[in-house]
Amino acid sequence: MGRGSPIPPMLRRKIVEQYQKGVSQRKIAKSLKLSSSTVHNIIQKFRESGTMSVRKGQGRKTILDARDLRALRRHCITYRNATVMEITTWAQEYFQKTLSVNTIHCAIRHCRLKLYRSKKKPYLNIIQKRRCFLWAKAHLKWTVAKWKTVLWSDESKFEVLFGKLGRHVIRTKEDKDNPSCYQRSVQKPASLMVWGCMSACGMGSLHIWKGTINAESIVRGSLLDPEYVSIFKITGKKKKKKKKKKKKKKKRKKKKKRIKPIAQSSL
Repeated sequence: MGRGSPIPPMLRRKIVEQYQKGVSQRKIAKSLKLSSSTVHNIIQKFRESGTMSVRKGQGRKTILDARDLRALRRHCITYRNATVMEITTWAQEYFQKTLSVNTIHCAIRHCRLKLYRSKKKPYLNIIQKRRCFLWAKAHLKWTVAKWKTVLWSDESKFEVLFGKLGRHVIRTKEDKDNPSCYQRSVQKPASLMVWGCMSACGMGSLHIWKGTINAESIVRGSLLDPEYVSIFKITGKKKKKKKKKKKKKKKRKKKKKRIKPIAQSSL
C-alpha cells in the first residue's frame, strides 16, 4: 500500500515539544490521534539529525513539471487541430526530452484537456458575420405578432444509396478486412434535395426539389406549382376563422329581412 501525505510541520513541532516535556510516545499518539509508529519515527529522526523537516520524496519523478505542462497547454490551445503525434514531435524539440505519444496523451489529460470530434458548422467570413449582426440589429424591436408572420424554410441533401456512415466501427482486431467494417465511399453518390418550412401556426410538408435552391426559385416554385401552394396555407389558419364569423352575421341579417313583410301582412 502506498504512503499517504506527510505530517504537516505544525503537528511535527507539537510532537517534539511534548517529547521534550517528558510525555510518553503512547500518550502523544493518543492526544494527537496519530499512530504510535508515526510518532516514534518523528522523534527518532529528531534525535539523530535534530531536524523536523520532511524527507525528500523518493521514486521516479514526472518527466514534465508544472512549468512544462503550462507550456504544453498553451500550445494545445493555440493549435487545436493538431494530432497527438504532431504535439509529441513539437514537445521533444521544445523540451529537449525523450517523450512518447502515451506520455503526451497523459500530460494533455493533466492539463484538463481532452480529444473530441469537432462539430461540423458552416464557415462564416467577416462580411457574412457583419450581415448577420446587422440583420439581428434591424429586427431587434420586432414584436411577437410580427415574428408570427414569418415563414422559416431550410433545405438539406441526403445521400440515397450509401448514406453517411461514421468514421468509427465496432470490430475485433481480426475483422479489419471484413466488408461490413469498411467505410464505404463513391465518387459521386446519388443524393436527394429536400425542402421544408415552418411558422408559428405549424410545420409544412417536405418537398423534393430538383436543381439548385435560392430565394428566387423558392418564390417562383410556390407561385407556379400548385403543390407548393399548400405550404403557405399554414400561415392563414387564423384568417379563416374570421371569415366564418362574418358569414354567420350575414345569414342572420337575411333572416330578419324575411320576417318583416310577414309581420306587416298580419296587421
